Amino acid sequence: MKFRVEREALADAVAWTAKSLPARPPVPVLAGVLLDTDNDRLTVSGFDYEVSSQMGVDVQTDTPGRVLVSGRLLAEITRALPNHPVELDADEARAEIVCGTARFTLPTMPVEDYPTLPEMPTVAGAVEADEFATAVAQVVVAAGKDDTLPVLTGVRLELEGDRLTLLATDRYRLAVRELTWRPGAPDVSQHALVPARTLSDTARAMSSGTDVTLALSQGTTGEGLIGFSGAGRRTTTRLLDGQFPPVRSLFPDSHAIQAKVPTATMIEVVKRVSLVAERNTPVRLAFTSGTLTVEAGGTEDARASESTDAIFEGDDIEIAFNPQFLLDGLNALGTEVAVLSCTTPLKPAVLTGEEADAESKPVNESAYRYLLMPVRVSQ
Repeated sequence: MKFRVEREALADAVAWTAKSLPARPPVPVLAGVLLDTDNDRLTVSGFDYEVSSQMGVDVQTDTPGRVLVSGRLLAEITRALPNHPVELDADEARAEIVCGTARFTLPTMPVEDYPTLPEMPTVAGAVEADEFATAVAQVVVAAGKDDTLPVLTGVRLELEGDRLTLLATDRYRLAVRELTWRPGAPDVSQHALVPARTLSDTARAMSSGTDVTLALSQGTTGEGLIGFSGAGRRTTTRLLDGQFPPVRSLFPDSHAIQAKVPTATMIEVVKRVSLVAERNTPVRLAFTSGTLTVEAGGTEDARASESTDAIFEGDDIEIAFNPQFLLDGLNALGTEVAVLSCTTPLKPAVLTGEEADAESKPVNESAYRYLLMPVRVSQ
């Protein structure tokens, strides 16, 4: 195999593919990326039996063929190469990379031992790439990171007609984002539980394209596969097993108290005050007419408080939250105004967003909702 390609295009394709490779593969060939050239097109592929990644690049092919080399090493090399066209010449024993005056020789792995990548499932529909990336970023902040509870490490995708809903929770907070998409069939009704990390990486990498195509299959034995394609990339991942908890009922039907604060201001205040908060120490938010006061204290000698203007409706209230969980929700809003709605200091609060010049929406009509469990504090 021999081909010539632009360095940036090759580095991008190898980096995307190698990112999902396992650090400790069960078999050596799974640490490799497969380079396959045909008709002036290079396809770079990676697979670990759970996630497959593939990206195509235009090349000038002298000799078509296939070669398997260490993915992480090739990614490091292509990233460090000078900005010149790259030539790669490979046979069954080694692959030689030449870029300007730089020259590398890598051992190859047996291509015949490399597993076949799964086929893309049946296409379910498409969604705008940038909106999908934003929605995924808003939701994954609430996904669990405890591998002993694998169901909570995923994001649930619900496909109902032209409505796509994403949900994630770690038991302490819950994020929900709804958006419109273009289903392949108007009566589509499917759901999938996708590993949050894979979904996050995929949506971010495909945001440079116009659309992201979703493809979904559900196995008869409970196994399922979801695929995404866009921006010249393609990936598939196995779905997580298990029943996602019925979290929608956690959202209150109404609220007795609502406060509106400029999002950027609230983020800065919470960040400053939480500097004195020790690990697992909450910040307290006290709302009175026209004022929000944020307080925190780690020890008797380290305390902080700061006040800012707020539009407030309802009785005065003091409610406490994990500062990082609160900041995650505020940063995910993407709006000028943060709206915090609650009923009592010990029941879940809901964070939504609002533009400064927009009319207020009821909490249950917001496209993005972030529910946060308050922390009980001693008086």
